Amino acid sequence: MRRDVRALLFAAALACAAPPALAADYVQAPGSTLTFASRYQGELFTGRFPAFRTTLSFDPANLAASKLDVTIPLAGVPTGNADRDATLQDADFFDVAKFPTARYVATTFRRVGDNQYAADGTLTLRGVSKPVTLTFTWTPGAKPVLTGRATVKRLDFGVGTGDWADTSLIPNEVAVSTKVVLQGAGVGSQGAGVRSQK
Repeated sequence: MRRDVRALLFAAALACAAPPALAADYVQAPGSTLTFASRYQGELFTGRFPAFRTTLSFDPANLAASKLDVTIPLAGVPTGNADRDATLQDADFFDVAKFPTARYVATTFRRVGDNQYAADGTLTLRGVSKPVTLTFTWTPGAKPVLTGRATVKRLDFGVGTGDWADTSLIPNEVAVSTKVVLQGAGVGSQGAGVRSQK
């Protein structure tokens, strides 16, 4: 009887000592996209960040352990217009010579619907860090997909200075969309640096 009690107590102690469940770790896989949309004098244009990199720890049953980290190189962002592409690289906009990358990090996640979530994170752009919320749909599977949207106020980050700060010329709010195809962090030789596809 005493032996059985000791065995039960030992098992209970092991259970208490076990580490908490961790969120699954993923890296970006081919087929991922990160784009933005704005207007110039009322005309819609879109741009694409071709070399962004994503790492994600996520478990819908354990949101407290989740983390999203996105690195966004700003050089060579195509918008379908060579003059506009060059202007975006200049000091008035991304100022790529001084600030070559942007970064988005989120550690607070909320469920907002069926397979719908919100990540409350911080975007660092041109040396300025501001809160940005990404709302996304989570599609589970062998290669899960995160499909998300966010609104970024460009003037908060000093994007579009001087005459470009006129919001009748270019709106302050920029729509950002992403589709991130994911794979387990230990799958194959492709890591977080996988280049996004067109």
